[in-house]
Amino acid sequence: MASKAIYEATGKDIITRHIAPGTALVPCRIAVFEQDTVWEDEIGKNPWITKEKLVVKPDQLIKRRGKLGLVGVNLTAAEVRRWLGDHSGKEQQVGAAVGKLRRFVVEPFVKHDDNEEMYLCIQSGRRSDTILFHHQGGVDVGDVDAVAVRLEVPVDTFPSGEDIEQLLLKNLKSATVKRLITTFVLSLYQVYVDLHFTYMEINPIVVTGERIYLLDLAAKLDQTADFICAKNWGEVTFPPPFGRDAYPEEAHIADLDAKSGASLKLTVLNRSGRIWTMVAGGGASVAYTDTVCALGGAAQLANYGEYSGAPTESQTADYARTIFSLMCRERHPDGKVLIIGGGIANFTNVADTFRGIITAIETYKDALIQYNVTIFVRRGGPNYQEGLRQMREVGQRLRIPLYVFGPETNMTAIVGLALGQSPIPPEHQLDYAPKQLPKPEPAPAPKLELPELTPALLDLVCSQAPTRIDLGQPLTTARPLFTDRTKAIVWGMQNRAIQGMLDFDYICRRAEPSVVAVVYPFTADHKQKYYFGNKEVFIPVFSDMDVAMRKHQEATVLVNFASLRSAYDSTMQAMQHSQINTIVIIAEGIPENMTRKIIKVADARGVNIIGPATVGGIKPGCFKIGNTAGMIDNIIDSKLYRPGSVAYVSRSGGMSNELNNILSKEADGVCEGVAIGGDRYPGTTFLDHLLR
Repeated sequence: MASKAIYEATGKDIITRHIAPGTALVPCRIAVFEQDTVWEDEIGKNPWITKEKLVVKPDQLIKRRGKLGLVGVNLTAAEVRRWLGDHSGKEQQVGAAVGKLRRFVVEPFVKHDDNEEMYLCIQSGRRSDTILFHHQGGVDVGDVDAVAVRLEVPVDTFPSGEDIEQLLLKNLKSATVKRLITTFVLSLYQVYVDLHFTYMEINPIVVTGERIYLLDLAAKLDQTADFICAKNWGEVTFPPPFGRDAYPEEAHIADLDAKSGASLKLTVLNRSGRIWTMVAGGGASVAYTDTVCALGGAAQLANYGEYSGAPTESQTADYARTIFSLMCRERHPDGKVLIIGGGIANFTNVADTFRGIITAIETYKDALIQYNVTIFVRRGGPNYQEGLRQMREVGQRLRIPLYVFGPETNMTAIVGLALGQSPIPPEHQLDYAPKQLPKPEPAPAPKLELPELTPALLDLVCSQAPTRIDLGQPLTTARPLFTDRTKAIVWGMQNRAIQGMLDFDYICRRAEPSVVAVVYPFTADHKQKYYFGNKEVFIPVFSDMDVAMRKHQEATVLVNFASLRSAYDSTMQAMQHSQINTIVIIAEGIPENMTRKIIKVADARGVNIIGPATVGGIKPGCFKIGNTAGMIDNIIDSKLYRPGSVAYVSRSGGMSNELNNILSKEADGVCEGVAIGGDRYPGTTFLDHLLR
């Protein structure tokens, strides 16, 4: 998730440093105390602590600290020190979460009246930002969604002072306060946009003596904008939610992810849990986690994460060693299970990643046996047969109970096996396996009562849908994405993906390749050789997109493999050409503000955007995008060379490929499939494609 919460002290520091001069905001002064902070050292850095009355509170993403009795107000330095001694390291329950208080902020106490407290919030949406204001704030503000005044600010626009004063602040009586808040909100919104905030709540904001004070702040930043804002943000930490400690292993995987073009994620949920996962793909990781919970294993689920996007053998080995290191620290009376799962990969070489996992298994073989770990594997995709063979071999050689399944097995079926709720199939029994795993108490199945779908009920649902769901473009603008005559330009020298598109064209019996040109700004114009069946074809490569578009007016699709740093500019450039009706943005990690601007322009120009963070889509028998649907053998097995009857929309590239496989077995196949991408604001939504 790109939107990440930050410490209150971090948010106030960013605002103080970057808000424009001329507002009435009093610069925030904050001292941070952690468990290893030396009191005298902090006093030396912040001498005001001994001279003023103070406020002290935890800074660990805890909501409603005042209601929980976690705010010390109007205290002397000595009283703050005693307060810290009473609370530091103590366990605290916040809702269902229980954690230790470890980090605190100390600020000057602002003397004011209750009627000087107000509420201000800015939050991002798909097509606009929303500024909420209520003339009463503080711990008793109540349901702000119900009482606050709202001002919608469309993407890539800026509110006027008149709108803020007359619409947002209409319930304020004092002209002076209106003037001060108007100037402040305008400046604060500029900071919000420029520094890629996604959420900012100030409760209360206090105006007293014609000065503005930020008493409490909750804020989130778009983590993917780090390459734009790192210098202005300064040192930013994205802390875990209260009640869940940060682990060095998580930081290690985050660092590995930052240095890789692949996606490597890890969150430790319960280090004492017996159910561990190592799942390939973001969508698959959700499906496996959901299945573990549905089968009653939520309390024993130890971690969440994914490895995807073709990590190298060494990166996968590092990731697996990190998982094994965490697993093999505490014993569990019933032993532990590791689920190495995943869908059918589009382009990740399964054998390569499995070799990395095998290296880690060999390193930890004694610990895995000592801690009674049983491993379940399910995977498909490029070179999966060799990967599964190697997994079976290492289990036999090291005498580790390791059960291996391929794409012929339902993707999440191994979860029931791992939790002991399904018997191991006879053909997968191991002569060296331990006794059948203990069966945990299953969670009670939820009762689902569906009403009879009468014509009257159907009319009711259809009549309500437009008022409940953002429909986006009117239905009259919807056009088919692809046909058997679709021609595409590819941005980026992605030879494997381009060759895969041409191979698909050939087995679909297209007369000509679907790719007519390649744009690659880092080379001179030339022609690149590919194969179309048993013939060689030469596709022109241009250093300038405008030249490519001008010379290939027949192209209506841009498949954009540009990096997250250049995907925005190249997409905006492509939308200047009226011939383009569909753009596919492959890159992951594009800042949300950029994506929202792309959506705004695309809506105005009638362009379909697929992505960002997508593998693309496919129209069997007609056209496929990039690496979608994987290798030729999978395309043939899933019967994607001819149209079927079922269309689907997915968030995930891996799950799209899994659907291709399922629909070829349970129905007559796919007529069209689109993966809209995993970002918070995909260019086109589920509903856009379902209506189309």
